[in-house]
Amino acid sequence: MIRVWLTGLLRRQRARLLGAAVGVAVAVALIATLGSFLATSQATMTERAVRSVAVDWQVQLNPGADTIAASRLITAVPGVAAVAPVGFAHTNGLSAIVGGSSQTTGPGMVLGIPATYRQLFPQQFRTLTGADSGVLLAQQTAANLHAAPGDMISIGRDGLPPVAVRVAGIVELPQANSLFQTVGAPPTAQPAAPPDNVVLLPEREWHNVFDAMAVNRPDLISTQVHLRRDHRLPPDPAVAYSAVRGAAHNLEARSAGAVLVGDNLGAALDAARGDAAYARVLFLFLGLPGAVLAALLTSTVTAAGAGRRRAEQALLRVRGATARQLLVLATAEAAIIGAAGALAGVLGAAVVNTLAFGSPRFGTTTTAALGWPAAAAATGMAVAAATVLLPVWRELRGRTVADARRRHGSSSLPTWARLGVDGLILAGAVLVFYATTGSGYQLVLAPEGVPAISVSYWAFAGPALLWIGAGLLTWRLADLLLGRGHRLIAVVLRPFTAELAGTVGAGLSRARRPLVRGIVLLTLAVAFAASTATFNATYRQQAEVDAQLTNGADVTVTTTTPLPAEVTARFAAIPGVRAVEPMAHRFAYIGADLQDLYAVHPASFTRATALQNGYFPQSDAATRMSALTHAPDSILLSAETVHDFQLQPGDPVTLRLVDASTKQPRPISFHYAGVVTEFPTAPKDSFLVANADYLATQTGAATPNVYLIDTGGRDTAAVAARVRAVVGAGATVTDIASVRAQVGSSLTAVDLSGLTRIELSFALVLAIGAGALVLGLGLADRRRSYALMVALGARSRHLRALVFSETSVLTAAGILAGGVTGSVLSLMLVKVLRGVFDPPPDTVAVPWLYLSATAAVTTGALGAVAAVAVVLFTRRPAQTLIRDQ
Repeated sequence: MIRVWLTGLLRRQRARLLGAAVGVAVAVALIATLGSFLATSQATMTERAVRSVAVDWQVQLNPGADTIAASRLITAVPGVAAVAPVGFAHTNGLSAIVGGSSQTTGPGMVLGIPATYRQLFPQQFRTLTGADSGVLLAQQTAANLHAAPGDMISIGRDGLPPVAVRVAGIVELPQANSLFQTVGAPPTAQPAAPPDNVVLLPEREWHNVFDAMAVNRPDLISTQVHLRRDHRLPPDPAVAYSAVRGAAHNLEARSAGAVLVGDNLGAALDAARGDAAYARVLFLFLGLPGAVLAALLTSTVTAAGAGRRRAEQALLRVRGATARQLLVLATAEAAIIGAAGALAGVLGAAVVNTLAFGSPRFGTTTTAALGWPAAAAATGMAVAAATVLLPVWRELRGRTVADARRRHGSSSLPTWARLGVDGLILAGAVLVFYATTGSGYQLVLAPEGVPAISVSYWAFAGPALLWIGAGLLTWRLADLLLGRGHRLIAVVLRPFTAELAGTVGAGLSRARRPLVRGIVLLTLAVAFAASTATFNATYRQQAEVDAQLTNGADVTVTTTTPLPAEVTARFAAIPGVRAVEPMAHRFAYIGADLQDLYAVHPASFTRATALQNGYFPQSDAATRMSALTHAPDSILLSAETVHDFQLQPGDPVTLRLVDASTKQPRPISFHYAGVVTEFPTAPKDSFLVANADYLATQTGAATPNVYLIDTGGRDTAAVAARVRAVVGAGATVTDIASVRAQVGSSLTAVDLSGLTRIELSFALVLAIGAGALVLGLGLADRRRSYALMVALGARSRHLRALVFSETSVLTAAGILAGGVTGSVLSLMLVKVLRGVFDPPPDTVAVPWLYLSATAAVTTGALGAVAAVAVVLFTRRPAQTLIRDQ
């Protein structure tokens, strides 16, 4: 019997089976593809975090520790790939005689580097000029001494005469902050900035210079063992963090206090694991609605033939079929739909992965490569069972044979509509949204040093309730419009249907429930497409803002020594440059705290860079810049500084800055004008922003050492190369193109373009399927009614009026309701997922081109379905259509 039943379905109900299988396939493909992105992105985050670290561990040997025993213990740690001892010595000053003038500096650090160090840790130093080995000066130190390769410098030693050495090269220290960290100290106790004066000596020479000083001043000498670990780590950053952090703690415990571990690798993985949690959140926020929508599409396709299915089942029951036999037949049908959809979905996901990510694999590990397709296929089978088997089971339990043979069900409102559940759900969405986005809200919380990550999954309730409530409200309004409001529809359609307007309105009202389901499904699909596209567009917008915030502008020049005054005009004359804005970056003491100070020309600052309103809490960029212009002694402070010093707007603030004439710090008075949280090129922690002209008046000079160059976003690499030709090796030139892939979190660094294409493509497919497939199956289910009209004398224009009227109502209502729902949902998503954005957006980016294309393509697909239906209804003999039913 099963074979006969399935054969009949394949012969007579191919379109419905194919439609249901397509819905399952879309759900399976979406889950499998997003799952593979999740697995791949987590592995990418781990890989990027590992690559960003120059030295995995800096193991500090404590005073009095047995150096030989500690080194032996460190080498024996599992996973150690390479080690190198590094000596650290404090110098009381450096000096040099260059070009007949004597130059001196303040205290600094002298490092003793083994011969193999640069080979083992290539990212730690970068040669700017001269040799790669020998006595090397840091870039800032060379600028302070005006020294170059071949010059002699003197290294001061406490209690001993200075030692002269010859400079072999100048190097940059890209990771100076971690290199000169205080190992074992909490983040709040770390140095505010690395030392300005750094000399690198070969290991043997370092010992010759400082071993004697270690006898009298052992507190000025220390030793670290720099270590590179085996980088074969778990792909999940959280798991990798736990493994690395646990190994570091194990070493400290086994050493019995002899060593402290500066876990640079663990710190990088610590940041990445929070971003991995956000990737999982994005998977749920952006992927789960698509999978649910695909399941609803399958359910709607299956429900399109519900009346006919009930009649067939009633006939079988009259002829003696038992409930168990009917459930077996339904199970076989669900198995065919589920298996076909799962297979097609997995194959489709492999193709999509190849196009989007360059590989058909579903992850970087065997578990992910097999787990995600299996999980997606299981979901597809569950969708098929829920949409095919569950309705049959419900019918058998709740309907008699006589009830089941009725072709049309009751038109009364369902229970949820009578109880106003849609309004309650929407009210719940508003309450949850405000509760989860209030003060102190954090979607993902990754406490430092704690392996567990806390994700506020409660925040999912707001968008989910909004989506569900909007769908139910759309059902209510569409049912009301097509029911009691059918006369209004007749009036609207009269210009297109003429004398058939009343008939069309009455026909839509009588068979409104399938059309209402189509409207709801199209609404949810359009809302999904709109919210997904808007979120992705906003994400791309803020990634670009983050890149410009970090680099400062399209091209940024940073100098260690003042450049000639005419250099601004020379920059402006470079082809491709639209504007140049100089800025002074200095340091100032506020109380005992040393902070970065940025001196700007507020009236012209935004010519070369952009300022987001989000940088200035409780105000906006224009207001804050205007305050610096009209009250030159105004100053903008970080929120931390305002809190620490208990300041109120207008309060006087005294900073200590170096005077140009005396070279000594002197107090300068300012007035607190507002809070600034972000600023181009500024660090994440505390900093100050002041008026450059006022600063020059008070200190005698405000020489710019940062130049922000606007290129209009075009040819930034080429313009940067031309700028380098102007400034030479005396300045650092960066362009936004090279910074864009490095800035922000590792989540930002992961290439989301592939995921964006996947989401938007699936959203478009679901929008088309929700409208066209449901409409086509609905028209096919009512082809007997149209055939009777033809038999009674209806002409082609009459059929066109009927079919296209239904299509127009479905299209207009679905796209309009979907657009409104998508707009509100987009705002809610951006607000709930604000932790993804750095900095938060001032405005939501609306991808009008994609949204217009989605509306146009969906409308075209619906129109094409309607046109094909009219052709089939008019060209096939009415007797054949009636007999087929």
